[in-house]
Amino acid sequence: QVQLRDSGGGLVQAGGSLRLSCAGSGGTFSISVVGWFRQAPGKEREFVAGVNWNGISTSYADFVKGRFTISRDNANNLVSLQMNSLEPEDTAVYYCARGRYRTISRISAQYDDWGQGTQVTVSS
Repeated sequence: QVQLRDSGGGLVQAGGSLRLSCAGSGGTFSISVVGWFRQAPGKEREFVAGVNWNGISTSYADFVKGRFTISRDNANNLVSLQMNSLEPEDTAVYYCARGRYRTISRISAQYDDWGQGTQVTVSS
């Protein structure tokens, strides 16, 4: 089993930036797909971005619109999500998760290990 710890959330004004980090320990983190999901109050958890094991392949939700960038540093067991041009609609709890399969999935049920979540709040 892989333990994930996500961090980096906070309060930011619209148009600002945040960088989320996901630190993995144990198991197969460095050879696994890692995804970021988010969940706003009263809404379903939704896919934000994902990266394959070596960082070459990435996938983004349409609402990202080129504002977010996912990357990974396997030497340090880290996956980052750089979020720019943040909008109030981006307010949510963000979670990183380890994918079950070798390809990036947008389905949360296909991720096995989850971080505890980090709150992102964007004020208008």
